[in-house]
Order: sequence, then structure tokens, then C-alpha cells
Amino acid sequence: MERVTERDGGGVRAVDRAIAILQAFSAAKPAMSVIDLQRATGLSRPTLYRLLETLAAHGFVRSHGTPQRFSLDYAAGQLAQSWHAGLNPVGAARPVIERLHEQTQETVSLAMLQGHQHLYVIELTSPHALSMSRGIGPKEHLTRGASGKAILAFMAEKEAQAVLESAPEGSDLKALARDLAEIRKQGYAVARGEVIPGVVAVAAPYFDRANAVVGAVVIFGPEIRLPPARVEAVTQLACFSAREISGALGHALSRGKANSA
Repeated sequence: MERVTERDGGGVRAVDRAIAILQAFSAAKPAMSVIDLQRATGLSRPTLYRLLETLAAHGFVRSHGTPQRFSLDYAAGQLAQSWHAGLNPVGAARPVIERLHEQTQETVSLAMLQGHQHLYVIELTSPHALSMSRGIGPKEHLTRGASGKAILAFMAEKEAQAVLESAPEGSDLKALARDLAEIRKQGYAVARGEVIPGVVAVAAPYFDRANAVVGAVVIFGPEIRLPPARVEAVTQLACFSAREISGALGHALSRGKANSA
């Protein structure tokens, strides 16, 4: 966290300092002394006490114990609750999917997990004369295709087992297990002609703040435009986009990776 200084100018200086105090708290340090907060923010003790008093009056921090320590209070929880309620996968993903569509000029979709199936909630079709489309809404069992497998590979073990037990008749579960292990290892799925003959599909999973897989970013097009070298390139774009969506949904690790990529 960036430390603030006593010399910061402008009318929002007090806001910057108050935010610095709130950001000093973390899961590792949910309660902090004044000395701890001074070290984290670089503020003087009089300034720190004045701001803590204001934050406490509005319910953002509370003091407790002897020696005195401070923790976040109910108002901070209310903000977090409002933020969580506003995390909409479709809304968060749309600008990312639109950018990915421009970058690849292939059909790009957003798949979402629903029970033992996944459905497409966004689809932008390739502008090429030869293009592929699945449409919005059709459901597919998670054991088929790049998007389904990319989701299934990262589901919790108990949930994944239930999906496997409901696999369509005739499914090769041994081959599927090998596919899922490889997808977990590399972090994405590639399928060639698995759902639509002659089509290559690439899918990367995205996650929510609880580290649960929510769906997948999917790119697909004809084999003639997606030779191995180009598949590698669009795969990198799909994985970055999936991390960006995950970050927007509160998945902290993915947000950090997307920002640093």
C-alpha cells in the first residue's frame, strides 16, 4: 500500500488519508494499534487520531481492548455487501468480451455454469464470411466441448463427481479424466471438432471471489483460420481475458495477474 504524507495538497487530502487507514486493515491484520497504523500510513499520531474519530463516528472503524486497538466496523461491511451484490458476471465480462472479439476477429462467447450444464450468455460472431455461432442460451453438458471441460476441470471435487455421474450415455470417462487432468495442468482447454466438425475451440475458466469456477471465456472458429501457432496466440488472449473477468468478480489473485500481465 502506498503511504500518504502530511504534505499532500488539495481538498481531498483528508479523504486520501482516511482511505489509507481503511486499506491498512487486512485478513492478516484485522485489528491494529495506533502504532501499527502509523507505520502503515505514515501519518502523525494527532492526524491519525482525528481521522479515526471521524471514521468511528460514521461506523467504519471501532476501538476496543486494552491496550487500544482498532478494527473495521459495520459500515465497511455494508459497503462490501453492496459491492458483492453488484458483481454481475455478464456486466463485468461484456467489455472484456468485446475487446477480445476485436483482437481475434473470431467468434467469442461467455459461458456460465448452470447445474451440470453450461450456457452461452454473450456471443459476438466473427465478421469473416466463414464464421461459426452457437447462439445465446443453448445448454451443453459439461463433459463436452472446450468450454464445458474448462469449467468442469476446476469445479470442487464433489460437484465434479456428480457431473461425471450424470455424463451422457456412451461417454468415455477415462479419456475425459485424462483431458481434465491436462486442462488443470495448463489452465485452459482446446477442442478440435468435438462439438462442431471442423471447428477449433479454446476456453479459459473464470472464477468468483470465493475461488469457485463460474464459467469460461470461449473463442472458436474454423480450423483453416486456427492452425497451431494461432491457437497458441488466441489461447493467451483468452486466458488473460478470463483472469480479467475473475478480477472484476472479486477473485483477488486473478485481478493481480491481469493487472501485471
